[in-house]
Amino acid sequence: MNNYNEIKYLVFDVESVPDARLIKMVKYPGIDIDEHEAVKRFQEEILTNSGGSTYFIPATFQYPVAVCVAKLREDFSLADVVLLDKPQFRPREMTRLFWHGVENLYKEAAMVTFNGRGFDVPLLELMAYRYGFTAKRHMRDKFGTRYRFGTRHIDLQDVMSNFGAIKMQGGLNLLAKVLGKPGKMETTGDEVYDMYRAGKVTEINDYCIHDVLDTYFVFLRTRVLYGEITLERERDLVKSTRDYVADNIGSTPAFRQYLDNWGDWEPWP
Repeated sequence: MNNYNEIKYLVFDVESVPDARLIKMVKYPGIDIDEHEAVKRFQEEILTNSGGSTYFIPATFQYPVAVCVAKLREDFSLADVVLLDKPQFRPREMTRLFWHGVENLYKEAAMVTFNGRGFDVPLLELMAYRYGFTAKRHMRDKFGTRYRFGTRHIDLQDVMSNFGAIKMQGGLNLLAKVLGKPGKMETTGDEVYDMYRAGKVTEINDYCIHDVLDTYFVFLRTRVLYGEITLERERDLVKSTRDYVADNIGSTPAFRQYLDNWGDWEPWP
């Protein structure tokens, strides 16, 4: 995949884990606890302060362990799905590759995410800050990928929540299942840290691939909503993507589970 100019959309997702070292340094300096205990203490504080609704650690205290990107052509067809820095999955290199792609290779491509404004993009900005990488175009173009109401970053959570007018309860999982796609299967986001500590980085990246495929199908349906494609065209794109997934199981084993849980769109009631 070297024809950079034909790529017009980058659908991506990031999986991350708490930065235990940073949490101990910032939250609990001088306290005699190890880094993992610092993470658990921070999670307990968040759970208490949220009234028991969440223990999710903010993006400012996390780092990426998976970045998956689906590359789309102008007609919304799928060109490729890639995991950055496979199979090493190094945070520094994933961050470098992401911003190199956005800034240099796919200059005309728009970002497509689900809650990317609330998590994925700020996390990758913070990592660029940490490692000293440049994201000049992204940071300086006031109507570019950082502009909330533009077309250079389409955050599907923004789209489907009417830019925060409602809470998108159920999230990506709900929107994918409405379309008959797998949504959450064996893994959920709150399991990623324990999986990482158990050395299951490949499995985390598989989960990231599944989220990107779900995001792509939700993106297609929003293009029907916007009148950019017809429902018949969406069906053709879904079929061709299914063929792509089936044909590439050998190189991307994570496709197998997704295909095994594939369903057709059958709206009710």
